[in-house]
Amino acid sequence: ELQGIKFRVVSVADGSAKKVRIVPQGLSIDNAPVEKAIDGAIQRAEVADMNNDGSPEIYVSIRSPGRGRPGGLVAYSANRKKSLSEIYLPPLADDKIASKGYQGGDEFAVGENALLHRFAIYDGSGPDAKPTGKTRQLQYKLRTGEAGWVLRVDKKTEY
Repeated sequence: ELQGIKFRVVSVADGSAKKVRIVPQGLSIDNAPVEKAIDGAIQRAEVADMNNDGSPEIYVSIRSPGRGRPGGLVAYSANRKKSLSEIYLPPLADDKIASKGYQGGDEFAVGENALLHRFAIYDGSGPDAKPTGKTRQLQYKLRTGEAGWVLRVDKKTEY
């Protein structure tokens, strides 16, 4: 719950398909649940107001089982506390530098007024790749996109 808006997040099994269902409460126009197919399990759900517009967002991180399988993010913004619209996270593979040595194991968290995406770095991309012992962290800022909200990489660090 944040700024008078509540979110209930549940995992839904529909046959062999898994979904995340987000049920908002307190929006002035549309409190209809939204569902999104997921490949994995819900790892964490957090609310924030990363763009400081007085309306919260919900961020649900998904962890896929097995090495080499990408995690995911399901995120929505409560637009002016009226209705939800989806937040787009571009695929990591679109960024050749940030995705170098990526083998899954994603962790997402909200912090520093940004979305933080961490994963172990490997010495290659195949099944024989070994962990380097380093972690890459991408810091995303929430921005207005062409047709909605987009998370854009603001900073890249390794440790």
